[in-house]
Amino acid sequence: MSKPPITIMDAVNDPDIFGSWFKNRVTWANWFVFLKVVLALPLDEPELAIFQKFTGRKAPLPGGYLEATLVIGRRGGKSLILALIAAFLACFCDWSPYLTGGERGTIMVVAQDRKAARAIFRYLKGMLSIPLLAGLIEREAQEAVDLSNGISIEILAANFRAVRSYTIVAGEIDELAFLQTDEDTANPDSEIIGAMRPAMATIPGAMLLKASSPYARRGELWEDYKQYYGRDDADILVWKASTSEMNPSVPASFLAREFEKDPAKARAEYGAEFRTDIEAFVSREAVEACVIKGRREIPPTKGISYVAFVDPSGGSANSMTLAIAHREGEKAVLDAVREAKPPFSPEQVTAEFAKLLKTYGLKKVQGDKYAGLWPRERFETHGIVYEASAKPKSDLYLELLPLLNGARVELLDHPKLINQICSLERRTARSGKDSIDAQGHEDIANAVSGAVTGLILQDWSGGRAFLEIARREMAEARANGTIPPANDKPQPITKEWAKGSVEYSKQMAGEIGPPKQNQIPAHHIGRTASFDDQMDEKFRSMGMIG
Repeated sequence: MSKPPITIMDAVNDPDIFGSWFKNRVTWANWFVFLKVVLALPLDEPELAIFQKFTGRKAPLPGGYLEATLVIGRRGGKSLILALIAAFLACFCDWSPYLTGGERGTIMVVAQDRKAARAIFRYLKGMLSIPLLAGLIEREAQEAVDLSNGISIEILAANFRAVRSYTIVAGEIDELAFLQTDEDTANPDSEIIGAMRPAMATIPGAMLLKASSPYARRGELWEDYKQYYGRDDADILVWKASTSEMNPSVPASFLAREFEKDPAKARAEYGAEFRTDIEAFVSREAVEACVIKGRREIPPTKGISYVAFVDPSGGSANSMTLAIAHREGEKAVLDAVREAKPPFSPEQVTAEFAKLLKTYGLKKVQGDKYAGLWPRERFETHGIVYEASAKPKSDLYLELLPLLNGARVELLDHPKLINQICSLERRTARSGKDSIDAQGHEDIANAVSGAVTGLILQDWSGGRAFLEIARREMAEARANGTIPPANDKPQPITKEWAKGSVEYSKQMAGEIGPPKQNQIPAHHIGRTASFDDQMDEKFRSMGMIG
């Protein structure tokens, strides 16, 4: 950009320009150092010490910084400073040499949504309304201001697609830590920043400022801090300071109460420390390693035993979801996923889910304890037994983690499911207990975790294993046509059969003497280690154990 006729500090010091916003100058002293550093103004010795304290660097780069990341506690004054920089760049810098005929340069303010961006925009409109600058305003709308010098100022909800159509002379992202990272969204923070940089590429001197109070140790704010804080040679500046350091006017008594009430939260919100009690639940790499590329759904197959889990919803706010899975060896295989997005009719969706369950041979579904009895009653009207899960979703997620990290689950190629699993957060309470939840929606992830963890944690020991072997062998024989179809009519129990059964039970219990050799069922004879080895081999061949 061309050299402005005045510096930003001239504008701040002049009561006819922006001075009225900074009457108590002592409380803004640290911010004034930041402004000087970013816009390449000289520092005296006390100011250099302030720079070193909040950046971890020895000295600023002589030419200033075109990109800076502010990790600042809440109520620290960052919104007003972002508005000041935007107003200064819009009104006192000449961008016309870099704009072609009819092209407008944009100063873009991005936040979680338009409502969140309006705090900066309100400051901006106030600064543009001073007598010296008011004549520059050509058009003023609720979310945009056009100036006569070819510059527009707009607020925008976080959407990387919308950013692509602009020529950006300055970009400002507010509360970066609270934009989505790998959430159930098409607009993660990395994509938004990645879309803004090319929109600034043709404008020499275009500036990108990112500001936020910190949250979990992930996302672009954390990556900037991890890579650039304390690095003298880095051209991206990271400035990290607490609320009280950047805005001493915030009452100490208020901050003390906040720290006493919830120390972990206060350390992040007011102390500008990234939280250590909130971590990403699982890495995206681990999740994607479990995804079978191109597999959208597996149709039902005869002879396979399926399980299902549903996450109910009343139809107005959250999705209602269903997951169906089966087991192969020590792996859980996800077969189908369904999601009904709100608004919807719970009755209609229940009927659709029940129909799908029956195609997989299922007459039972598990789900959480949502909304009392209505899921049970609705599913029962369609011939499906609804069992409430004994485990909360947090426990299901904890059981899912080793399956993901150990690649013991095969997931469908379902981007929304992947994003929801990656969005899960692990939070450690004061008691030391971990809980898992998400910043946004996780309805699909909940249903899938319930289905696959229930499968892989099934107990195949004892009689259940023998029954499962018999069931699978019978199903295979019927499929091959080697035995006649099953007779569904109940078979009569004769007196002779009942008498023999009672007698055998007494003999086995030692009540009437030992049974004769020919009376002992074959699978009880020679029950040795070699027999157990043979049964283990059969279990493995049927995919019941690894």
